Amino acid sequence: MKFASAGLSRSTLARQVELAIERQFQSSTHTPIRTHTSPRTDFTKPHLTRRSFTSTPRTQFRRSRARNQERQAADDPTFTSILDNPPELVRSGRRHGPGLIILALIPVTAFALGTWQVQRLGWKSELIARFEDRLVQDPLPLPPRVDPDAIHDFDFRRVLAKGRYRHDLEMLVGPRMHDGEDGYMVVTPLEREGAGEGKGTATVLVNRGWVSKRLRNQKDRPEGLPKGEVVVEGLLREPWKKNMFTPDNRPDKGEFYFPDVKQMAELAGSQAVWVEQTMEPDLMQALEMESKGIPIGRPAEVNLRNNHAQYIFTWYGLAIATSIMFYMVVKKPPTDMSRKMRLNKEWS
Repeated sequence: MKFASAGLSRSTLARQVELAIERQFQSSTHTPIRTHTSPRTDFTKPHLTRRSFTSTPRTQFRRSRARNQERQAADDPTFTSILDNPPELVRSGRRHGPGLIILALIPVTAFALGTWQVQRLGWKSELIARFEDRLVQDPLPLPPRVDPDAIHDFDFRRVLAKGRYRHDLEMLVGPRMHDGEDGYMVVTPLEREGAGEGKGTATVLVNRGWVSKRLRNQKDRPEGLPKGEVVVEGLLREPWKKNMFTPDNRPDKGEFYFPDVKQMAELAGSQAVWVEQTMEPDLMQALEMESKGIPIGRPAEVNLRNNHAQYIFTWYGLAIATSIMFYMVVKKPPTDMSRKMRLNKEWS
């Protein structure tokens, strides 16, 4: 062969070929290779280059030796593994805030209000029982002079009064509703004999009852203006108390929104005594009286509201419900979203 005639052995030739390939490979890792571009290629852009990211065995050996010489975490004598200090599950953020304090105050407050309503229920039940005992007693003749301070002890007491109505001093209080119809309460001074104590000293105010708004004028209800002496049976009541939503009376215009007994007594020149005329509840009679403009009196019964039992169930129920909510909030374990991993409390 040609290589044999040149005096080169097979092993020497292979070694030379290997060295040539190695030199060509090393030169290709440092010399950029230009790529062929098409005629449409933009020559203003830089040519793309390609480098080989492979390393020689000698380079890989150097990198491996450098990594081995770096200090590892396990080489630190103070290093603590997670196996030596197990993780702890804690809740992220504050466990409870101001809302928990408010939630804790709600059942306490509701329980206190429920206990207060229990006391109010006992007081109201005793008051109604006392008033009902007075209703079953025989009517008491109303004395000529009544002490205003003693009316409290005779509230809801049935009384009899005889005298003449002063229709010229009549006052309408309202508006007031009766069976869904708008109207007014007719308040008329009852002039009685003063037993020699002077004229007008025994006059009292009588709430005769309700009349329809369309019959508010006296000329439209002549049958509701009795003449002569009359006997009135009614309930002796304490003066009414005005609430904050009721407007003030305007007596100069004849407008009364609530029965201010003292004010009305000064206008009529009578005693500050309030008597509510009563009648037996009869539907047919009430309809006839309404059509004629005769005031419809109230029934002889205690009409005080007593809703304290409902308030007791409401407040105690709220106390129980909020107590259960408070227990669930305090004892409920944190969810996965509200947990985080912490290796140790002493770790920074």
